[in-house]
Amino acid sequence: MTPLAWHSLFDLLAWASALAMGFVVSRWRGDLLPPRPSQAGWHLPILVFGSALGAYVFGTLNLWASGMEGIARSIEGAIVGGILSVETYKLASGLSGRTGARLAAPLAIGIAVGRIGCFLGGLDDFTYGVETSMPWGVDFGDGVSRHPVQLYESATMALFLIGYLALLARRNAFVAVNGFTLAVGFYGLQRLGWEQLKPYGAVLGPVTVFDGASVALVIYAGVLLARSHTLPLAGRVGRARP
Repeated sequence: MTPLAWHSLFDLLAWASALAMGFVVSRWRGDLLPPRPSQAGWHLPILVFGSALGAYVFGTLNLWASGMEGIARSIEGAIVGGILSVETYKLASGLSGRTGARLAAPLAIGIAVGRIGCFLGGLDDFTYGVETSMPWGVDFGDGVSRHPVQLYESATMALFLIGYLALLARRNAFVAVNGFTLAVGFYGLQRLGWEQLKPYGAVLGPVTVFDGASVALVIYAGVLLARSHTLPLAGRVGRARP
């Protein structure tokens, strides 16, 4: 199979695993997860549209900032675009309540699986790391041993998923209600770290497009957690309040 074919296959596997994980978690711990607001209306199509737009806008901007031509897409851009579109819709429609709690596990497993496809996509995918002398460096075909940052990110999000599911198994209400916020914050933090191992071009001083996006996600998650009115104690057992 070609690198593009491998990448496409793992894109499909990422979506399939995310859908399956969402179904399993909802059936397993649905009583802990806050219900979707009945007035959500256009929430889902707006989320899909915003995510697609953000994926291409951020991916392409990063490509251009790195001195390359073409159009690209990015999972981090999709997350930022989805959040911006949904939060704008909620503000305009007066919608309140948590709308993303059920997306925490699907997001984590989708990234963990999808990044394997990025790794198999090779040089054309432009998600590889900078040169390294570490023994686990990977030559993607240009004779340069590079950090396999795609696998770093995949493993990191898999660890988050394991921790999230372990706390759900203990019926941790705080984690159940704030799962998506925690996933976004964790993703932003780990992505900011791995970005320092990528050869992307800067847009402001040493800051790349995805440095800025990562910081924005961490701030967003921090604000939501600070404003959370859910159960504050880790390990508290019981039904989460919507």
